[in-house]
Amino acid sequence: MAKKNKKPDDLDMETTFADMNVEGFRWYDPTLKKRKDSGMKRHRQKVSRKEYWMMVRAAFAAYLPVFVIVILVFGIMALIAWLWVGV
Repeated sequence: MAKKNKKPDDLDMETTFADMNVEGFRWYDPTLKKRKDSGMKRHRQKVSRKEYWMMVRAAFAAYLPVFVIVILVFGIMALIAWLWVGV
């Protein structure tokens, strides 16, 4: 008879990334529902007009290099296609 390998399994079966206490499943437990005041509640912050436009400018500044590179690549490809077909 061959010996069976009794090496412990390294698979993590305890970590969850989402709440699996869903109504309708057989393991559903309504007593485990989180309280509303558990600190997980989000609240909207008031943003002034000046702060809003600063955030808009920052977003445009973050996307501008990518946008410029894409436009340049399309321009270079159009130039190569024009030289290839036009000559």
